[in-house]
Amino acid sequence: MLSHFPAIEACLNATSALLLSMGYVFIRRKQIRAHKTCMLTAFGTSMLFLVFYLTDHYLRGIVYFQGRGAVRTFYLALLGTHTVLAVVIVPLALMTLYRAWRERFALHKRIARWTLPIWLYVSVTGVIVYWMLYHLYPSA
Repeated sequence: MLSHFPAIEACLNATSALLLSMGYVFIRRKQIRAHKTCMLTAFGTSMLFLVFYLTDHYLRGIVYFQGRGAVRTFYLALLGTHTVLAVVIVPLALMTLYRAWRERFALHKRIARWTLPIWLYVSVTGVIVYWMLYHLYPSA
């Protein structure tokens, strides 16, 4: 079962990215209920991802990228930005959701302009990191 965790994590990241994108479209169309549903579901899938990710790394440990040269440099740069922004997005997403929950929509909108692109970047790069690590240069 543990061997399936990385693929599950990638699917959860892809689902979050899709839901975030749909939520953005819905809010632009003033479809508040659909926006709220998408964003809360995206948060849920991201939290589920975090549970799988932490469990995976606790039980399996670190999986090292096998590529060399320029592709390794690219991977490490991508992983570095992904990791830093993944840490940043947790309190940012919580603050954004909290402001919406408290109906402080002006403040919610102000922070959401930063939260959405960072959250999308983290979700999409998570899928790319997974693909590079497990499919481009799989471990022996």
